[in-house]
Amino acid sequence: MKNHLAKNMLHVLKAIGAVILAVVCVCVLFILFLTVVEYRPKETETLDIAANTSRKVALGEPITVMTWNIGYGALGDNADFFMDGGTMVRTASRARVHENLAGIVEAIRTVAPDVLFLQEVDLASSRSHKIDEVAYMRDAVQPYASSFANNYKVAYVPYPVPPLGKVDSGVLLMSAFGITSSERVQLPISFSWPVRVANLKRCLIVSRVPVADSNKELVLINLHLEAYDEGEGKIAQTALFKNVVQKEIDAGNYVIAGGDFNQLFSNVDASRYPTQEGKWRAGEIDVASFSDDVRFFMDADVPSCRSLDQPYKDANKSSFQYYVIDGFVVSANVAVTSCKTQDLGFVYSDHNPLVMEVTLAIE
Repeated sequence: MKNHLAKNMLHVLKAIGAVILAVVCVCVLFILFLTVVEYRPKETETLDIAANTSRKVALGEPITVMTWNIGYGALGDNADFFMDGGTMVRTASRARVHENLAGIVEAIRTVAPDVLFLQEVDLASSRSHKIDEVAYMRDAVQPYASSFANNYKVAYVPYPVPPLGKVDSGVLLMSAFGITSSERVQLPISFSWPVRVANLKRCLIVSRVPVADSNKELVLINLHLEAYDEGEGKIAQTALFKNVVQKEIDAGNYVIAGGDFNQLFSNVDASRYPTQEGKWRAGEIDVASFSDDVRFFMDADVPSCRSLDQPYKDANKSSFQYYVIDGFVVSANVAVTSCKTQDLGFVYSDHNPLVMEVTLAIE
């Protein structure tokens, strides 16, 4: 009897071992697959320019610049997100994505910016029902010259449960002025293998606009810096960004950079939005580490971002977690007349848009 029980137990253990081995083999093979097909952009890549124009920007001409992380059309006020302490992975139905995109476009049309920096714009991602949001934006807010660069391109993100699936996303720069060249500049990658294969490859879009009656250029930079690292990634990415900006300033060009920094500028008082216990904490950029030729702008009167640990629609707004992490960095020869966050109530995205009015100084 004992021998029979021992044999049965041995068969059970072997079966369990076989299952575990099979699961391990599948996981290993899947990681190897993701490694083989991993998105590996070069340090710099030339980007296509869609719907280009010959229009130049004039010195002294008022220019409206808008930056907005649109949350891939799926992070409206109904959504929370697992990476921020929420429970949702797929955060919006296809109909809700279309509703969010329509609201985003209407807000952009109302502002009618001359320059538009958009972040988290999907091409063919499972999380946004494979809607081509780049084409959507290009068609809806004509006429703009534009360039798109991937910063998140993974065949299949295998976590959590249910998994995130295919992600094809990036940043989109749109300009009412003609663009002479546009380039993708790779930022330092915050994660090592194997986490790296299913993670973001963040970048800058650096586009050049001719300036009328001048041998200088207006350099436009769209960015979305690291969010979920331990801090080293943000520091390294900010350092590269600083070098790119300073190089253009040293060349005598005009520079306007904007986007989601996932950090607060040290010259901005955001004390009205203290980080609550257990909530995601933004980094900080020390503006004093940049040269005196660089200016930093955020608007703390209205938060530019809300946390995604719970849906916003029915939350207690007074106790909700807010951030000021979207901003602009400009060269000293760009005169800024206003910089305001638009309070759209986070209905269509977990970020509010930031709008800046500038002119290029006549030197």
